[in-house]
This record gives sequence, C-alpha cells and structure tokens, in this order.
Amino acid sequence: MSAETLGEPAPGESYEGGPRKVARVVLLDPQDRILLLHGHEPEDPADDWWFTPGGGLEGAETREQAAVRELAEETGITDVELGPVLWRRRCSFPFAGRRWDQDERYYLARTTQTATEATGLTELERRSVAGARWWTCQELTRAHETVYPTRLAELLQRLLDEGPPAGPVTLDTEIV
Repeated sequence: MSAETLGEPAPGESYEGGPRKVARVVLLDPQDRILLLHGHEPEDPADDWWFTPGGGLEGAETREQAAVRELAEETGITDVELGPVLWRRRCSFPFAGRRWDQDERYYLARTTQTATEATGLTELERRSVAGARWWTCQELTRAHETVYPTRLAELLQRLLDEGPPAGPVTLDTEIV
C-alpha cells in the first residue's frame, strides 16, 4: 500500500495499544482539487500508488496536531484550515518488508497554498515518496493508478456535492 508516513516502530517492534493511530488530510485548494502524494515500495518504484498526506501520531499529540504536523513535513504547506473528521478507516498492508496495521482518521482541510516542498520526510519516506500532485475529482475518477483509500474519487465527489458528513463515516476495512 503506502509509506503513509512511516518511521516507527522499527521492524519487529509492535505498537502499544493495537493498530498504529494515523491522521490523514483531505487537502483541498480553492478549485476543489485534492493533494495526493505519490508513493512506492522503497526497493521497487514500479510498485506505486497515490495517497493522502498524513501519518502516525508522535508522543502525546492529538490526531489534529499530527495531521497539521504531517502535512507540513510532507508538503511544506502550513497555511491550512483544518476541518472535521470526514472518514475513519482500518487498513493493513505490507510495506518495506513488514506489515502495517493502522486506524486512520481523515480530516478535511482547505488551503490557498498550492506549492509543495517535502522538507521533513523520514529516511524511509525519502526512499518511498516520489512527489505530490493536485488532482481534480474528474481526473481522480478517470485515473488508472492505484489510489488509497480505494474509493477516494467517489468519496471526494460526495464531499464536493453534499459537504462534510454530520459525523465521521466508517469506510470499509482495506487489507492488502
């Protein structure tokens, strides 16, 4: 699946208290384009996918704090208006020689800052994140690339048509 901001624990270690807690950002610009990162297996750039910015919580930070921090580290974008949690997702995937089990929350965010610069990537991310791109919903719908979560085009279209849900929507568990 994706690097999705990996860095701890080291291979062979486990997460305390269950799956890794992750905050992701559905970042929209003034034209309602969504920012996605292009990731790949560190040793196989042909095994690639697109995914939303975000990553695991560090220390005692909240998911909101993690979302803003990860966005800044992965994209250089700091001028954001963080909105509500849109979606919740559990996922499990192989990456960089191990299995990652995650409990993710997807936050809506808006920005007018569209230039990106990944300045805070971990060593593993530097080997597995190949860049970022703004996508229109139509481009995402027509894309043949792998995108996570897998129904992102449909979810984005619903968000743009109906606005944020009253409460977080639980997405299907994805096991790769």
